[in-house]
Amino acid sequence: MWLADGWKDYEVIDTSTGEKLERWGGYILVRPDPQVIWDTPHEAPQWKQKNAHYHRSSKGGGEWEFIDLPQQWKISYRDLTFHLKPFSFKHTGLFPEQAVNWDWASGLIKNSGRQIKVLNLFAYTGGATVACAKAGAAVTHVDASKGMVTWAKENAAASGLADAPIRYLVDDCVKFVEREIRRGNHYDGIIMDPPSYGRGPKGEVWKIEEKIFPLLRLCTKVLSPDSLFFLVNSYTTGLQPAVLSYMMELTIQRKFGGTVTADEIGLPVSSNGLILPCGASGRYEKI
Repeated sequence: MWLADGWKDYEVIDTSTGEKLERWGGYILVRPDPQVIWDTPHEAPQWKQKNAHYHRSSKGGGEWEFIDLPQQWKISYRDLTFHLKPFSFKHTGLFPEQAVNWDWASGLIKNSGRQIKVLNLFAYTGGATVACAKAGAAVTHVDASKGMVTWAKENAAASGLADAPIRYLVDDCVKFVEREIRRGNHYDGIIMDPPSYGRGPKGEVWKIEEKIFPLLRLCTKVLSPDSLFFLVNSYTTGLQPAVLSYMMELTIQRKFGGTVTADEIGLPVSSNGLILPCGASGRYEKI
């Protein structure tokens, strides 16, 4: 498992009965997590010190219970800074487990010795965008949500990257890649973090099981022959590491050579030494 264990401003303190107890900077949150199917005693004192609690509803969705939490606050990871705020369906605007992939991509960019162009698809609030830009890459950030793209700009500015070569686009990711193919544009690194289900700006339906393999194949047409990396993230149960690996071998490795690896990603639980699984990632490197 690839472990995001470099955090100082974030930690999973404990897990029990479908929930995780987290510290986000100076604030304690309790949020649901489908991986936590065990029932253990709430021994960590922070369970009683929570600043907010997201309660799942038996009818689907849920709502926040705010005890003492600001509307927005910041945390840092290494030399990156991110804005956080509680919003729809338990989220805070950041997936801290992805830090292990930020470190991997940043290391490749820094060690490449050349200017790297990165395409970040389904880019959300820009964690990977900010990490790659900080490492020296020029990044094209694409997401269908105008609000998420605005948030990404705020994260970049907070990390000292307001003037960095980042291009922000509110667009359907598939249609954007199709246009880039027609334009003849290429990228040295591609990152994609597709949702299990979603809709584009004009109501386009996205179902990951149906769309991800054709998109991977499509993206090979904008991946530079002298590419550096390709990263695919999945939080969908059916897309296990082996599935990600097979798809990337069939589409990317078969065309460009290089190596493909895939594994679960996770976060350490500070109170007991357990590892909380947080999805899977597939990585391609042109070596």
